[in-house]
Amino acid sequence: MNVTLLIPARYGSSRFPGKPLAPINGKPMIQHVVERASLAKGLTSIYVATDDVRIKDAVEAFGGQVVMTSPEAASGTDRIEDAITQLGLKDDDLIVNLQGDQPLIDPISIEQIISLFERHPGEFGMATLGFEITEKSELDDPKHVKMVFDNDFNALYFSRARIPFGRDTNEYPVYKHLGIYAYTRKFVSTFAKLPLGRLEDLEKLEQLRALEHGYKIKVAISAFDSPEVDTPEDIRICEARLAVD
Repeated sequence: MNVTLLIPARYGSSRFPGKPLAPINGKPMIQHVVERASLAKGLTSIYVATDDVRIKDAVEAFGGQVVMTSPEAASGTDRIEDAITQLGLKDDDLIVNLQGDQPLIDPISIEQIISLFERHPGEFGMATLGFEITEKSELDDPKHVKMVFDNDFNALYFSRARIPFGRDTNEYPVYKHLGIYAYTRKFVSTFAKLPLGRLEDLEKLEQLRALEHGYKIKVAISAFDSPEVDTPEDIRICEARLAVD
């Protein structure tokens, strides 16, 4: 199975301009993401998908591969669709979409999401990961997207609110969504053509589009958290974590 890992990376960010190039322990953040992803087994190739020449130059400087995408891409999925079209991937090829602001991604998590397609061929077109929340501060923080799933680990819903809500107890597991997806090339093309979902627009969560249109999203629960970098303050947290690792 051909498995291509794509890392979308935008320079523009209202809260953190130039985020992919922010230095973490002397390396740009995007380099940490590429290097950690490259430790995962089962990948055929890794590309950073960007529309910014500054990111392109930085990635190529450390030996990474880049595919330049259109600046007109309206969403992350549109950027992925643009990239895989340029790369000439086939319908049954697997794409792993890893966000460029996850410098602490564990390679085992990437292997775990790939294994879902190996163990359940043809049962679904899209998969993602969750992690049981251990920090109470994350439970009601809308930055951390929560998720619920059925007994067969098919996603039921994603929300910025705490779900499920325990009416009579606070003692139950709550899972957050990790920013990594895997899907077949065929599914990406299908997904990109779907109209914006009502719940997707309300929560500003693109994955809800698939659920709203009746598509399954298979979930695996990771043993490893993968905190995202959203603000300059998060850089210091990453540096502290990497120092421990």
